[in-house]
This record gives sequence, structure tokens and C-alpha cells, in this order.
Amino acid sequence: MKRATAPARPLIALGAGLAAVGTAALLGLPNLAKAPEARLTAAASAPPEGAYWHTRVLTKHPEHRQLGSGANLYTVVQQSLVEEWTAPDGRRWVGSRELGAYPQSAADRAAWRRDGSPTKWTRTANGQTVSLSTKPAKGHVTPVRGDNTFFLLGQRLTYDEVQRLPANPEALKAWLTQAARVSQMSEASVDRNITSALPSLLHELPAPKEVRAAAYQALLTMPGVTSRGKSVDGAGRTGAALSIEYQLPGQKETIKVTTDLVVDTGTMLLLSDSQTTLRNGKVFLNKTMSQTVLQAGWTNTEPVVPALP
Repeated sequence: MKRATAPARPLIALGAGLAAVGTAALLGLPNLAKAPEARLTAAASAPPEGAYWHTRVLTKHPEHRQLGSGANLYTVVQQSLVEEWTAPDGRRWVGSRELGAYPQSAADRAAWRRDGSPTKWTRTANGQTVSLSTKPAKGHVTPVRGDNTFFLLGQRLTYDEVQRLPANPEALKAWLTQAARVSQMSEASVDRNITSALPSLLHELPAPKEVRAAAYQALLTMPGVTSRGKSVDGAGRTGAALSIEYQLPGQKETIKVTTDLVVDTGTMLLLSDSQTTLRNGKVFLNKTMSQTVLQAGWTNTEPVVPALP
């Protein structure tokens, strides 16, 4: 086992053998370094089902500074689309497009109309500079330069290593625990970092469905995670609802963060997540957002500028 450096190397090269016998025992996996037959079994990862692992995510977050003037003050929601295409060899492209801002609530819409229904803003209500518009931007798509690997909790993995992540909830948690420690995360933050990393296996990484199922089951066992039954996401789809709550340490302020997830337990893919931060019991708009995963899966379609939803 080696300490992670920048860029971090894989914690466990699953196709080439574990770094130590003790790690293999910890994770409940065979000692691949001493078992050729096991090594051959582990090397049989699932081939990709397309040219790219593709995600299309709609993000919404309220502008934390009010717009308008006088008695006509209102909050607008900014929205954007981000699409990612990742080839099995790690090459990646990102497309993004601003979709335009809109008043957050009925009261905000009324104040916006009284303010003359502006379609763009260059100043906030208190005179700060902004650049906002109700109209969609043209958008762009660009290749991502850098290390062609998949990032998971401080570790950089190849496609094959992602395929061979543990498909057992306890083994996956053990792997992530060791990853957090090798990445030199503080012991007090290990559980929180594991809880934050598990949802990425439900849409960001091209993990097999069995690994995604293990990630979902592991998430249910983490501190601060509560099952909320069924819920509907921003696109009208029904899935299993989970809430993740934690409080940030602080002496003068109380910061509580709640993340709500909706998961399709048929495909084991994340449908949406939303985050609300309370500072001393009040909503902290600068840290509030929602994401709807409109698409996640394999595609042969080449990277293009995101189309309007």
C-alpha cells in the first residue's frame, strides 16, 4: 500500500494484485498476488457498452443576492446543463450551457413584473455587479486535459479497475475506508467522505450495475443517512428517496447540510440530488442547489454542445 500523491495512483490495482496480503484480507478479496487463478477471474471485467459513458445533468441554484429595487426585490434561480462524455481509456469531454434565470417563487415573479420584467441584469439590488439573463446561452464543448483516469475518493482508477470494484456493500465500504486513509484524510472525516463518494458510483463513474447496487446498499448503512420512502425528482420520475444530514464543526456558527437523493433502484442510477445548507437555522442561499440527472449511461453519440431541454 502506498500513500497517495498528486496525481494519486490507484489504491488497489485489482487486475495486477493487491499491494499487501493484509489489505486483501481487510477487503474480503482474494490475495491476487499469490493466486494466479483468482487473478484471471478478476481480470475479466465487463466490456464497455458504448463509445462513451455519458451524463447529462441539469443544475439549478438560487442567486444569493436579491435583484430589483425599492419594494420590488426578488430572487432568481440560475440553471445550467452540463454533459460529460468519458471514453473507456479515460479521455473526457465536457459540454456546458447556461439556460437562463427565472424568478424563484410566485412572490418573486410578482416583484419581477413590478420591476418591469427585465430579461437581463448587470447589477444586484445593492449595486453589486452581476451578469444574468433569462435567455439561454450558446454553450460549448471542450476536451478535458490531464490524467486519463477515473477519480474516486482520492484514487485514480483505470476503466478496468472501476469494473472490478467490490460488488459487496461491506467490501466496498472497506475499500473506500482504506482509500480515504491512504489519501490522508482525517479519521474524523472518513465516514463523511465515504458518504459523499458513494453517490458518484451511481452516475459519474462507469461502474457495473452490481457495483452501483453495492454502493446504494452501503449508502443506506452510513451515519446520517435516512431512507425516506418514495419521491419524485425534478423530471417527474419516481425513485427511492434518501436524506444525508451532517453538521459542520464550528464554534460561532451552526452549519447543517442536508442532501436529498432520489435513486432509480431498477437501474441503480441516481435521478437527482439537492442540497440545502442552514446557517444558524436559516437557509444559506449561496450553498443551496439541485441537480437532476437527465441521462446516465453508455452512448455512441459524439460529444456536442448540450441541446436545450
